[in-house]
Amino acid sequence: MPQLDFATFTPQLIWLAITFIGLYLLMARVALPRIGGVIEQRRSKIADDLDAAQTLKNDTDKAIAAYEQELAEARAKAHAIAQETRDQLNAEVEAERNKVDAEIAEKVANAEKAIAATKAQALKDVRKIAGDVAGDIVRQLTGSRVAKAAVTRAIGKSAGD
Repeated sequence: MPQLDFATFTPQLIWLAITFIGLYLLMARVALPRIGGVIEQRRSKIADDLDAAQTLKNDTDKAIAAYEQELAEARAKAHAIAQETRDQLNAEVEAERNKVDAEIAEKVANAEKAIAATKAQALKDVRKIAGDVAGDIVRQLTGSRVAKAAVTRAIGKSAGD
């Protein structure tokens, strides 16, 4: 094998050193700075992205807090409006109920007066009808007519007059 030939061993070592130094300089001056720059750019980009994400998160948290606050205010306002409307409707219903109660009370009073008048008239007519019926019954049973005054007196006695 030619690599192990001791006669060519020294030039091989020299060329190995020259090649190693050349590759080292090439890597140290060209490749590694580029790789380091790319790594630094990535690190910077990641840090910027994390900062932007944190800023957006803070903005989002502020927006959510503002939304929650406005939502709570809107709910409170809606509750107040609903309560006000309920109170107003209750007042209107109460007024209408009082009006209807007054009308009903008036109609009941008028109806009671009409009933009392009708009852009084009916009681007057009942005595007259009772007298006529009693006179007819006596006439049919006995065959003789009875005087109206006698029948009226008998009805008065039985009624407790």
